[in-house]
Amino acid sequence: MHELLARAMQGVDPDAPGAFWHVFLNLWAMVPWGALFWWNLLFVAVGALLGWWRGRLWEGIAWAWVLGPIGWIVLWLRPRGGARTVPPPLPR
Repeated sequence: MHELLARAMQGVDPDAPGAFWHVFLNLWAMVPWGALFWWNLLFVAVGALLGWWRGRLWEGIAWAWVLGPIGWIVLWLRPRGGARTVPPPLPR
């Protein structure tokens, strides 16, 4: 924990007016953005596959984009999106 705090406070004067933003940007610089991008792409691809299989392609992509693997569970628990039933015509 001390190492993380030291990396976040690197080059920051705690009494400076913009110290919060400097620490904030230092923390964001430590995030592994490349790995997060590829993992998210994998989640969306699996969500698209599950959505296609369940008859809800775009819904599968959306749920996987927003929730990742939890979106797969949401998609799995929703009913299949097959052919919509048409009600019988009204009598004349």
